[in-house]
Formats: sequence, C-alpha cells, structure tokens
Amino acid sequence: MQPRNMSMSGVVDLAAVKAAGEAKAKAEQVRAEAARQGGSAAVPPSALVIDVDEAGFERDVLQRSAEVPVVLDFWAEWCEPCKQLGPLLERLAVEYNGRFLLAKIDVDANQMLMQQFGIQGIPAVFAVVAGQALPLFQGAVPEAQIRETLDQLIQVGEERFGLTGIAVDADADAPAPAARRAGPYDALLEAAMSALDAGDLAGAVQAYKNVLADDPAHPEAKLGLAQAELLTRVQDLDPGAVRKNAADNPADVAAQIAAADLDLVGGHVQDAFGRLVETVRRTAGDDRNAARLRLLELFEVIGADDPRVTAARQALARVLF
Repeated sequence: MQPRNMSMSGVVDLAAVKAAGEAKAKAEQVRAEAARQGGSAAVPPSALVIDVDEAGFERDVLQRSAEVPVVLDFWAEWCEPCKQLGPLLERLAVEYNGRFLLAKIDVDANQMLMQQFGIQGIPAVFAVVAGQALPLFQGAVPEAQIRETLDQLIQVGEERFGLTGIAVDADADAPAPAARRAGPYDALLEAAMSALDAGDLAGAVQAYKNVLADDPAHPEAKLGLAQAELLTRVQDLDPGAVRKNAADNPADVAAQIAAADLDLVGGHVQDAFGRLVETVRRTAGDDRNAARLRLLELFEVIGADDPRVTAARQALARVLF
C-alpha cells in the first residue's frame, strides 16, 4: 500500500506535498501546533462519520488527514451496492474507535471530486493520509477484506506518518432520536430490506409488491421495487457477452435493453438512458414500445427529481414526437 500525491487542481492545492517525508513533517507540524493549543478535544462516536463536499474537502479531509487517516466513500443514492457497503464502513468507523475517519462523498453532488480521483464506478473507496491519496478498493467487497485493508492503512499511517488517530468520548451525549410513529407499511419495507441484505431478490420484489398492492403510489416501495427488479435482471448476465452482443447487433432491441441495465447498475446512468433513447429513435412498433417501457423503468430506479432523468425525458419526447 503505497501513498501517492494527489493533484487536485481546481479543488485544492497539494503542490506543497511532494513526498512522503514532506507529508510526515507537515503532519508533525500540525499535531505540534494542536498540542500547543491544548490538543484536540475528544469527539463523540457520531463524529467519526462525516459528509464531505468539494467546498469542505481541504478542511474536512486534507487538514484532518494530518492527525488521522481519512477513508473516502464515494457513493450515490441510486447505487444499490453503496447501500450495502456504506453502513458497513460506518459501523467499522465506530468500531475502530478513532483510528480512521470516514468521509462520505455523494458523487452526484460532487462531480469534480469524482473526476479528480478518477472514479470509474461506485462504490469506490480511497484514503488520504497526511495529504497523500491511497486507492483502497472498488465495489462491495467482503468485510474480512475491508478489515485487512483498514489494518494496513492504519499501519501505514502510524509507521510512515506518525498518525495515532483521534480521541473518542464514547460517553458523549448525543441528541435523542425524534419519536416517530410506525407507518402502516414499515414491517413490509423492513422485510424487503432484510431480503435485499440476504441476497433474496425474489423476496424483496414480493415484499415491495405487497406494499404497492395496497398503495400503488407509495414512493419508497416504487423505488425499491424498481431497484430490486433491475438487480434481478442482471444477476445472471455475463457482462462481456452482453456488451459484445449489443455492439455487434445495434438493431437488436433486447440486446440494447440488457446492455442498458448493465450500464445503470455500473453507475453509467447517462449511457443507459442515451442507449435506450437512441433505440426508441430508430425502432417502431413493439420494439420501440419495449425500449420505451424499459427506459421508464430505469427512470424509476434513479428517481423523477434527478436532473439526468429530466434530460432523458426531454430527449425521449423529442424522438417520440
């Protein structure tokens, strides 16, 4: 696990950090200054997981990385694997008790950071140690592998940069969660989430359908069903074969639909939408309707308020009318 300097032109300036030795010296200076000012106060466990954006990246990540390794979790609301990995990383951040800080970055809202780190797909996990970036892993990997990676990261931070982590006050008072009345479908929605966590896609689909049978407009159930059905469709696909088939047979509507599903699961939302809009444009009859309906299903996966959905709806309207 070797650190490398990150050039973040347009977001932050790391030109002063040219080598591991300089980074270590910089970290030591920061810690010495903090010690002169009375040291860093202990933080509650809830402060070990933070949301970070482009504006706060230098303060919340680069500066903090002089005292503790900062793990970056690049995620998005529409990314189903992110929903599995994110809670696991949050739990480990609390369990590791200040030996690393977890910074969550929503790629939809922070496109520049995504580009600067060269993110090709999500979830993607990096770390910043004393101002230096480390690629850790991509995708929802097993917990044992994550723990091994974190242990190596912490060792690098301690041995090469002298980072000993941040103090945590486990007894710090936290605001009590607001009381919430149980909704009429909470049990069914919880059952759906439990089925997803267990890999039981059929069970999740059925649980969401049970909600929609009684409340056809239920937003959470509609979104969950669209995501579960998408995962069901792609779980047995051979990505290489599907993409080759789509490339070799541009007029094959079924091939384009399957490739669009894979595009969306892989985080290439605009590619998926563009592929289906183009398929609608050049087809007619049942083929056109099949591509159009799948596009509408994928809109449900992302959500009507997403600007990419709005743009794709406009493009679809232009080719239809």
